[in-house]
Amino acid sequence: MTKHEAKQRIDKLKKEIEHHRYLYHVLDKAEISDAALDSLKNELVQLEEQFPELVTSDSPTQRVGGEALSTFAKVEHQTPMLSLNDAFSEEDLQAWVERLQRLDPAAAAKLDFFVETKIDGLAMSLIYENGVLTIGATRGNGRVGEDVTHNIRTIESVPLRLRPIPGRPLPARVEVRGEVYLTKKMFAQINAQRKKNDEPLYMNPRNTAAGSIRQLDPKMAAERDLQFLAYALPTDFGQKTHKEEHELLQILGFRTDPDDRFCTSLKEVIQFYHAIAKKREKLSCQIDGIVVQVNSNALFQRFGMVGKAPRGAIAVKFPAEQATTVVEDIQVQIGRTGALTPVAHLRPVQVAGSTVSRATLHNIDEIHRLGLKIGDTVIVEKAGDIIPDIVQVLPNLRTGRERTFRMPKTCPVCGSQTTRKASEVAYYCTNSACFGQQKERFYHVVSKKAFDIDGLGPKIIDQLLETQLMSTPADIFTLKEEELLQLEGFAEKSAQNLVNAIQVARHISLARFIFALGIRHVGEQTAVMLAECFGSFKKLQQATREELEAIHDVGPAAAESLRAYFADTANQQFLEQLLPLITITAPKKIRNSKLAGKSFLFTGSLQSMTREDAKNRVRELGGTVISTVSKQLDYLVVGDEAGSKLEKAKKLGITTLTEKVFLHMIRES
Repeated sequence: MTKHEAKQRIDKLKKEIEHHRYLYHVLDKAEISDAALDSLKNELVQLEEQFPELVTSDSPTQRVGGEALSTFAKVEHQTPMLSLNDAFSEEDLQAWVERLQRLDPAAAAKLDFFVETKIDGLAMSLIYENGVLTIGATRGNGRVGEDVTHNIRTIESVPLRLRPIPGRPLPARVEVRGEVYLTKKMFAQINAQRKKNDEPLYMNPRNTAAGSIRQLDPKMAAERDLQFLAYALPTDFGQKTHKEEHELLQILGFRTDPDDRFCTSLKEVIQFYHAIAKKREKLSCQIDGIVVQVNSNALFQRFGMVGKAPRGAIAVKFPAEQATTVVEDIQVQIGRTGALTPVAHLRPVQVAGSTVSRATLHNIDEIHRLGLKIGDTVIVEKAGDIIPDIVQVLPNLRTGRERTFRMPKTCPVCGSQTTRKASEVAYYCTNSACFGQQKERFYHVVSKKAFDIDGLGPKIIDQLLETQLMSTPADIFTLKEEELLQLEGFAEKSAQNLVNAIQVARHISLARFIFALGIRHVGEQTAVMLAECFGSFKKLQQATREELEAIHDVGPAAAESLRAYFADTANQQFLEQLLPLITITAPKKIRNSKLAGKSFLFTGSLQSMTREDAKNRVRELGGTVISTVSKQLDYLVVGDEAGSKLEKAKKLGITTLTEKVFLHMIRES
């Protein structure tokens, strides 16, 4: 990137960040997520580090927060309320410690840390004179905040009078800093009432807490059951460490983080980070990371400032499920059914703990809905193991060089004409023999939910197709070791292992086999229903359209696809070749099972089995597995690091099961 291009990008980023910071910090509104805003700020920081001559005093990196609202009296902070620099990985945390050690080599052996959770709330300064609360002020722009004392007084966790410290007189003026926030439970109750009143729902607990604190009528704040958690004691009580500050705060009458911890090493800090990440969904309030601070107050002061943040503390954010990046190109990918899917090729970015360089755009209608152009800056979202999605375009960052994308008139693989049916959103390649479709069909057949052949991935399939060792998926089951040895990367042992894996995969359940065929509109759950209803593949082949449509979860589109598939001559020849090479097992009939007729959904990681094994066990015992949280769901099984499904299930009153309870249930069945 040239200096001129960098300046253009920096100018646009500054305007965009300031726009969202004003909405968030001053008006308590948000158009994009905190994670997306953090990503924009991170890009700006990196560009300014690369081109320091382009840093200006009005850059968002040179200030702490937004301006105070004019409807409240102004309060000047005696010492600025500062923000922290962010870390996004263990490597960032290690680099922070190394910087501190370089600044003061003599301190390297003395470094220990105090860590606590980073609550997503509103920073607050409380002033006590002669032990009595006199001022509660927001952070504002870091130097001047807003006097919201009348609302702070309504918070039960804020003492109106400080408790005495045995053996130490209270200074005439005491300042305590902390966070005002809403619990998840209270936030859900507020939104439930607003929904009942047909009022717009609030976006998140942080903005709702901020809005409550800024109400002119203290009765509103009192109704919200706001909480306060103290994290700093700027007043000098003779404390030597940050750990001692927390102990003093508790004696004075404040609640502090129950999860906070003194750590003697960086290794312990990292262990704390992972432990909190696992339990964050179970916490009563929203957190977005942890705060790590050099425990020694003397060292903390000695390290000083960098920009507008202290060097001796850092916020370690959890992997964001959203980030911003640039769409560098849009290319079309062909699927096993011939559907053409536009895929965004992105400037690589970290999202939810992994590097994302591509995101599905689904179809041309989705591109039009987003208003997306090649070259746009976008917000990318990735929740858990879900394929990344582009959820929003940021048009204010356009340069004028962006390009409109159009679906191709010919298939990018075989050159055949593409078509779009009036009733569908997708474009299709009209050539059923297209090599692109053929490869995707092979990938699907060996996938985990189908034949699940260990060691037979896309790279090896491509080699087998290119060397013409396979022409249909049936050929997989006739492969020999000597044929595999012809391929690059295969030795005698690896060839033998793959042949053995193929032998194991010859035995397949009816549901998995139906799914493996890759018939349009027949997904995993539909395949399970078909297997249970017909009991054998032969009966399914002979089923009429009316019989198919009579089955729950099989609509007209799936019924038509099934009949068309079995009527196709090429498919009949393929099945005649494949069926003698495999063994299809009929579904087990389980009677009197506690799971019979019940629907299950899984979220988070299970320790005792894979999620696929758990799903299969549910189906074997007569239950069903669904893909989304709804009122039709009976049980949500919750593993480690559960996602947003858990919160939604709680709101709907759906029964949740721990892994231990789930295992007990299937053992009893």
